[in-house]
Amino acid sequence: MRVLIVDDDAGLRQSLALLLQETGYDVVAEGDPEQALQRAMSGTFDLVLCDVRMPKMDGVTFLRRYRADGGQALMIMMSAHGSEDSALAAMREGAYDYLHKPFRPDEVTMTLKKAEEREKLRREVEVLRTTLGAGAASDLVVCESRAMRDLLDLATRVARHSTTVLITGESGTGKEVLARAIHRMSPRSEQGFTAINCAAIPEHLLESELFGHVRGAFTGATADRAGLFELAHEGTLLLDEIGDLPLDLQAKLLRVLEESEIRRVGGRESKKVDVRVLAATAKPLDAAVERGEFRADLYYRLNVVHLHLPPLRERPDDVPALLTHFARQAATRLGHPVSITPSALDALTHHSWPGNVRELRNAVERAAVLGTGGPLEPRDFALANGNGNGTGHHGDGHGSPTHATGGSLELKTQVEAVERHAIQRALEASGGNRRQAASLLGISLRTLFYKMRRLPVH
Repeated sequence: MRVLIVDDDAGLRQSLALLLQETGYDVVAEGDPEQALQRAMSGTFDLVLCDVRMPKMDGVTFLRRYRADGGQALMIMMSAHGSEDSALAAMREGAYDYLHKPFRPDEVTMTLKKAEEREKLRREVEVLRTTLGAGAASDLVVCESRAMRDLLDLATRVARHSTTVLITGESGTGKEVLARAIHRMSPRSEQGFTAINCAAIPEHLLESELFGHVRGAFTGATADRAGLFELAHEGTLLLDEIGDLPLDLQAKLLRVLEESEIRRVGGRESKKVDVRVLAATAKPLDAAVERGEFRADLYYRLNVVHLHLPPLRERPDDVPALLTHFARQAATRLGHPVSITPSALDALTHHSWPGNVRELRNAVERAAVLGTGGPLEPRDFALANGNGNGTGHHGDGHGSPTHATGGSLELKTQVEAVERHAIQRALEASGGNRRQAASLLGISLRTLFYKMRRLPVH
């Protein structure tokens, strides 16, 4: 690593340079801060050791000017007795650490080793961010079909621009997943990704949620509050279910998109924002425009680039890849292998999947939780179109439902036994976490409590 030493004391510069050179560092020493600043910006340095008190320029000023000029090296300040406050001030300005004069050789080498490890970690993170950001959408979205690959190729090309994108598709097709992939590939990937479901927030609160409000704007507004557009500044904002946005808010959203500025509810001043907007909807917006339910000007402003996700039933080639992906995720969460038999794969591939990718993911997780631990068969998946016959229960440590009912064929008894067995498996899989167990079973926590009291389940 290259180290720049900045200190007006010639003796200390020489001794410190010798110590670091013997340790294996490439060292440059400079006594004049102005010249040191020029050298720092003309060469590539990993660490800068800078004295806090120098006659021509103090260390804090050197640090500020170095950073203002774009210098990225880690700064370690050197302070003599009585100048600790200046060293701490430099750390508040962004210096990594400081050494107290006179210092022992082992103190210096240990401090530099810590700084070197931090710099190495920072570089690894930068490489990782670059790798993730520079990837293609096909690396972030699981698919095999030609239709999806063509769509992801378009998403990859549009990601590097700040163009507004309208993502359409049935519920569960993966619109938010695609939006996140676009953000990850964009120049804004290091900033935040924010998503809001416009249909999930009451109309009277939605404007405040999007644009913020000032104190006293309405009952309950006890303090100023930033909205999502401000919070997403320099990042990406996904407006999900944009088709449910009320007409009066559509006009305000259009103004934000056109002028890149927002005004908080109850406020008088406008504020500039730099936000990349993605919009998603399961509704046909062109039809909503014809009915007068959606503004035509906003529709055309959002629909600069249109990405339509086809339903899963139209791309059966994607099912095997998605099954493999979700089975791997389930295995990681549950702590045991999850595999699918060829017959189950065939049944799942030919299923219509009305709930699309979301339904497929939930089906895999539920089968993995409630199955016996072996490869999953068609009967382990509850498929509505007859390609499976419900959750499989074919002999495990808990006993089958038939055994649990003493051989009774009474329907009510059989159903209760199946429910009890399923709840027990879900509780085991979730480590006793009832909220997670309810999620695995696809029921509310309240329903789970009710069934546990009625059956009962322990």
